[in-house]
Amino acid sequence: MFTRCREFSGKLLHLSCSISFKPSRSLCSPQLSTLHFSSLHSFLAYSPGPRLSFQHPLPARSSFPLLQSDKVIRNLSGFPHSAGHMDLQGVLEVLEHLAPLSLAESWDNVGLLVEPSKPRPVKTILLTNDLTTAVMDEAVAMTCDLIVSYHPPLFRPFKRLLQKDWKQRLTIRAIEGGIAIFSPHTSWDSVEGGVNDWLVGGMGSGQVSVLSQAHSSGPQKHRLEFSSMNKEELNSLLEQLRHIEGSETFQCSTIRNESGGQQVNLTCNSSALTSAVQILVSNPHASKSLNITQVQQPPLLGCGQGRLSVLDKPVSVSTAVQKMKTHLGLPHLRLALGDQQTLDSMVKTVAVCAGSGASVIQGVKADLYITGEMSHHEVLDAASKGTSVILSEHSNSERGFLTVFRDRLAARLGDTVTVSVSQRDRDPLQVI
Repeated sequence: MFTRCREFSGKLLHLSCSISFKPSRSLCSPQLSTLHFSSLHSFLAYSPGPRLSFQHPLPARSSFPLLQSDKVIRNLSGFPHSAGHMDLQGVLEVLEHLAPLSLAESWDNVGLLVEPSKPRPVKTILLTNDLTTAVMDEAVAMTCDLIVSYHPPLFRPFKRLLQKDWKQRLTIRAIEGGIAIFSPHTSWDSVEGGVNDWLVGGMGSGQVSVLSQAHSSGPQKHRLEFSSMNKEELNSLLEQLRHIEGSETFQCSTIRNESGGQQVNLTCNSSALTSAVQILVSNPHASKSLNITQVQQPPLLGCGQGRLSVLDKPVSVSTAVQKMKTHLGLPHLRLALGDQQTLDSMVKTVAVCAGSGASVIQGVKADLYITGEMSHHEVLDAASKGTSVILSEHSNSERGFLTVFRDRLAARLGDTVTVSVSQRDRDPLQVI
């Protein structure tokens, strides 16, 4: 396995690598190496012998900067500052650079949710965990231009906008007031240095890994393996494939097999898969040998849902509770001790997921789970396995990140934009 990265326009890396697949004697030949070609014609014109090239669009690591104090400013130093003021599109570019929306879960509703009809300079931004009536009152009072609401206030489709529903009322007020609304949600959870890294950081330093790895959001690719009787037959097939729309993105390799024929590997996007297969199945020899494999997208290192930390300095359960109270700024937390555990039991491994994290952390082997909420039976299941559980209530596990993000966003936008954290935003549940 080898890896080679190239930079294109400063934004996109193409990762060339060998891909693991079912062994074949011919494909393991020492003649196999790497060749890049722009079209099938240029490939056929290459005389020393075809080689293999798989390319995957992979955003550069710097596209997902470590959102940690001085590092984020340094990583984004090449990003243009506003001159006099910044419009909405300019602010969105900064927001999406800090946490690309492609990192969000497929079920989520992220990005710009409300766009004013009349463009105006963005001078005031309000960050909130939830957009409630109280927060909207606050935004209107401060003449806010953009609300960044971590949780998307618009999630399920509306068939009408009426005053009888509180979310519809908020949408109407934003539209009437010319206030834009943007939601990052799970893109903030996934990005390296985002909400989950901030949450696990409350336990102190440790070796942190991602629980549910994020992968590139580039086009899905498929590998077609087939054989041809001779080079003439192969040339005929490749000439037909060249006329498929999008064929300029194909990658192909051939190697002579023991019978004197050609063993072929062709990689194409999903959009071209049906057309390519139709051509190959029309050829008797290629049809009999055709094998189709989906190529896994490359991982985005450091990005994904949930975190597991192996602490550098293990602490007691009691100390872990105090650390999280301080980190989250809360007077109370809920604790379930794992079976055979006490407040003095030592915690070496911690699994965290902001919000309602059971679907991510459940089943992970750890001494302690930290999340916002879990169901009664999910807590019982964890405790039965000896894992203690700390619950803070849903949004309390997320809200503290707003002040961290405020400083990072303000550093990028400059003095012309005021970035504030809502004073009216709070978890609806309180311990009294």
